[in-house]
Amino acid sequence: MSHQSIYPFAAIVGQEKMKLALYLNLINPTISGVLIRGEKGTAKSTAVRALADILPEIEVIEGCPFQLAPDDGVGLCRECFRLDCREKRLGGDKTEGIFRRHIRVVELPVGATEDRVVGTLNLEHAIKKGEKQIEPGLLAAAHRGILYVDEVNLLDDHVVDILLDAAAMGFNTIEREGVSFSHPARFVLVGTMNPEEGELRPQLLDRFGLSVHVEGIMDRNDRVEVMERRVAFDEDSTGFAARWAKKSRELSDRIEIARRLYPKVVIERDQLFNIADFCLEVGVDGHRGDIIMMKAAKALAAFSQREKVEKSDIETAAEMALPHRMRRRPLMEIGDNAKKIKEFRREAE
Repeated sequence: MSHQSIYPFAAIVGQEKMKLALYLNLINPTISGVLIRGEKGTAKSTAVRALADILPEIEVIEGCPFQLAPDDGVGLCRECFRLDCREKRLGGDKTEGIFRRHIRVVELPVGATEDRVVGTLNLEHAIKKGEKQIEPGLLAAAHRGILYVDEVNLLDDHVVDILLDAAAMGFNTIEREGVSFSHPARFVLVGTMNPEEGELRPQLLDRFGLSVHVEGIMDRNDRVEVMERRVAFDEDSTGFAARWAKKSRELSDRIEIARRLYPKVVIERDQLFNIADFCLEVGVDGHRGDIIMMKAAKALAAFSQREKVEKSDIETAAEMALPHRMRRRPLMEIGDNAKKIKEFRREAE
């Protein structure tokens, strides 16, 4: 897909909470991704694919199938079975073959097998040349990028477990025919789903850092804007992208500034107690919700170009980090949990 055939992210109308959740994960990938839930036709997939339009650039090593950064060192290269790339990397100038490109959005098909996701051994190469060679999977392609799973609730549970484990640990191990090979796999996991087609298990829900629920836009003027922009894009995607290029650059720059500012953001200890109170009050199991809330609050401050977390950052973080982690009664929707958090906010004011 060419860059110009992707609908510009900056041109998406509304859905501000979904956009914000994506921004926060770009600012701090250790927030561990976002689950976007909503009915069909609410721009879920469009938004994720459009991320390529605003993602910052990274330095990569030419020919490296594992998307390594130049400062990742050569430890993995010594173990890598890709001889052409390895010999070039281990010998000579370490700055040779380094170039910049945009972070990628790697899409995982619903029917993906474990080998396609994790990677496997290239048996054809082994038979023909007598050499072992790793065939990297989608987790290698997604390193330092976005791994997008549409209809994640329809994915095989075993494959979802693999994705979430890799996202949590930051690396992936390929084990085939007595060969064990590990490589970095740090990525932002983004899943989209329509709840009408089935839910995820609670254990899997908890592994997504943030969760947002999107609905169709109810404002008639905004709905007209959606139609007009879509028609304009379909008729001339290149021209439409050009008209939104300035806003796309501004958004990309803002995210890049926030990424650099994030390590400087301070959150007071009293605010950590506020986060703990939120999680205890609404009934969140475990501690992942507390940690994600803290990271999201800091990312929100950085996105607003502040070096201190404010009360509003914690409250907004709660609305995205807690609803899918709250203990739910039978037939209780995640959307109901989000309403409960808003009520708790009002009571605390």
